[in-house]
Amino acid sequence: MEKLRCIVLDDEPIGREIIENFVKEISFLELIDSFGDPVEALMFLENHSVDIIFSDIQMPKINGLDLAKTLVNPPVIIFITAHRDFALDGFETGATDYLVKPVRFDRFLKAVNKAKDYLNLKQNATVHQVNSDRIFIKSEGKLTKILLDEILYAEAQGDYLKIVIHNESYKTLATLKSMDDILTLPQFFKIQRSFIVNLEAIRSINGNRVELTNGQNISIAQNKKDELYQALGIK
Repeated sequence: MEKLRCIVLDDEPIGREIIENFVKEISFLELIDSFGDPVEALMFLENHSVDIIFSDIQMPKINGLDLAKTLVNPPVIIFITAHRDFALDGFETGATDYLVKPVRFDRFLKAVNKAKDYLNLKQNATVHQVNSDRIFIKSEGKLTKILLDEILYAEAQGDYLKIVIHNESYKTLATLKSMDDILTLPQFFKIQRSFIVNLEAIRSINGNRVELTNGQNISIAQNKKDELYQALGIK
């Protein structure tokens, strides 16, 4: 198996060294570089390809969450921090996992295996975008064409992706993250970590929930409500 290329980012030398040593203990990981300065890490990422970033969140100049948002084609990101309160924000950036310091090796290994499984899924993609208005997905042993305009919502279900079209649904071995570059604004909106919805399919908004044209009710993430209103043109 080809090794997964990793970098470690933490402004605290002791925390950085612990993760470096953990990486070296796992046979399928390769430590490419390590940084205490997030700006140096960003400059490195502009010219080097990596598979996994192990990143602290609270750092000077740029915190880990903002760093993740600046990456156009981000690798797998695993956040490592002393603050549990950042967990939801970490996942909203698309992070694969979130580890709380002090990190145990068994928990680190679990996060790494999760990242490896995700990268394997990505490599064996079952969603193929053939042009701007349609995709083909591999479902039930066959390739099915789906027009993007017909999609009501996409839902993450573990290692699978459920795509709903009116009263039909398809399930394929993929992640919601694999759809982030396909189902985008102004037509689609990631309403919470498990759902991307077609804005045209929203029939009503009641508190922290939306009702779609097929009757499906989906909760809105607290930090997404203002952004959703803006996307819908509601002031």
